[in-house]
Amino acid sequence: MTDVKDVIAEGAKVRRLGADFRWPGGRKVAVVMNIAFEGWSDGKAPGLGPMGNPLPAGTFDTNALMWGHYGSVRGIDRLLGAMKRAGTRASVMTSGVFGERIPHVVKRIADEGHEIVAHGYGQEIIPAKLTPDEDKANIQKTTDLLTQASGMRPRGWISPRGTPAATTAKLLLDAGYAWQGDVFDDDRPYVQDFGSGKLVAIPLTMEVNDLPHAMRFGRSPRQFVELYDDFVAHALQNDDAIMIDVTAHTHCYGRPYGAWAFEEIARKARSDGKIWVATRNEIADHVLSVT
Repeated sequence: MTDVKDVIAEGAKVRRLGADFRWPGGRKVAVVMNIAFEGWSDGKAPGLGPMGNPLPAGTFDTNALMWGHYGSVRGIDRLLGAMKRAGTRASVMTSGVFGERIPHVVKRIADEGHEIVAHGYGQEIIPAKLTPDEDKANIQKTTDLLTQASGMRPRGWISPRGTPAATTAKLLLDAGYAWQGDVFDDDRPYVQDFGSGKLVAIPLTMEVNDLPHAMRFGRSPRQFVELYDDFVAHALQNDDAIMIDVTAHTHCYGRPYGAWAFEEIARKARSDGKIWVATRNEIADHVLSVT
């Protein structure tokens, strides 16, 4: 299917990959290990926390703030260590606010060979709520902070909550990005053609993601690994090529309770010759090479 109007991105035509598409080496499954390294602007807290009882209206959720803060205190170290032991590189969705607060950690992520994915300035800043000028400014600020901290300009972007405005994709293209991950309508990437240029749209698949897995459904880390195993086993039997995201948030499975499961999956993926373990940058480059 080619040249179909994009359902969200204003001015884009969609070009999807055909049934004959394969990953490098003729593989049918690509696995991306994602680390979500998320921060919030000063005075803002995550909209999700570990406590089930609601707060009185208007009460600032200090519990959720501290729960989210764990990611930059302990969680990022633990998950980077897991990737090092597994011998795997990750795509690290990084909030721009960390370029201000802890630039040495952002630099470490890049120095250890991981991909830094721009993830907006703060997690409470949702592009769908912004005007085009505000959206453009948020992209520029985030890009500048992450570039200055890491010494490397990010090539890919995923919005907080994966919720862009209609103009976000074109603004990302204009800002020099090669790909964006605010899409959820395919099992594999596709190309957004704006006439003036192309952007690879890389879905953020949600099946193996610690936040819904643990926080919404109350499943265990062992079930996280089992979910991955079942998914891969059946995916390898299919005729078409797909990608599987394995995502751990530094403030959720960056804790000892869940980090081992993320590391176990990384080891499994890396040792399976039928799977291409890739970063999102590598996914984008492969798509561009065959389209």
